[in-house]
Amino acid sequence: MTGIITGDIINSRKYANPDEWLIRLKVAFNNIGPTPKTWEINRGDSFQLEITQLQETLKEALYIKAIVKSVSGLDVRMAIGIGTKTYDAPKISEANGEAFVNSGRLFDQLKKITLAIKSPWHDMDRSINMCLELALLTMDRWTANSAEIMALSMEHPEKTQSELGNMLQISQGRVSERQQRAGYDEIMKMETYFRELVQQKIKG
Repeated sequence: MTGIITGDIINSRKYANPDEWLIRLKVAFNNIGPTPKTWEINRGDSFQLEITQLQETLKEALYIKAIVKSVSGLDVRMAIGIGTKTYDAPKISEANGEAFVNSGRLFDQLKKITLAIKSPWHDMDRSINMCLELALLTMDRWTANSAEIMALSMEHPEKTQSELGNMLQISQGRVSERQQRAGYDEIMKMETYFRELVQQKIKG
């Protein structure tokens, strides 16, 4: 089984030069795997990404949202599909299987919600999508500063607030305030919950 994230950048047309966000997005994708087998960006603002470690899919989606929203005015819409991969190909856009179908169909259904999941496990989907709807009340309202501290905290989970503050040249207190506004602790608890559910499903 594998995980597929289908997404597009909201408000990308307003940026004549997309390098501010596109470079960071490509770096994040390259850390997961090579293009075009693992990921592709199409038409400049839509993408597809494979996460072979199922328990990492939500974490990667949260990180993508953080790095995109760290650019003021931008957001991202994503659908996570989990399932089998029945046809492999040199390009992710040519591969197929349950995970791709789940991600693609869910993405087409996304309207007001900017992040959701569809897997073979309906009970897990119900629980996680409910958590995501609540989390999105905070995430969709991230400022650039909130998204920046979220992304940095995810990149360096071992660092203290003081160390993160040194990287941003702000005080430890400011880091704490920004993490609280971003809902960092609560969102990462949700990510841990998702990880545990997936591991249970795989073992079961």
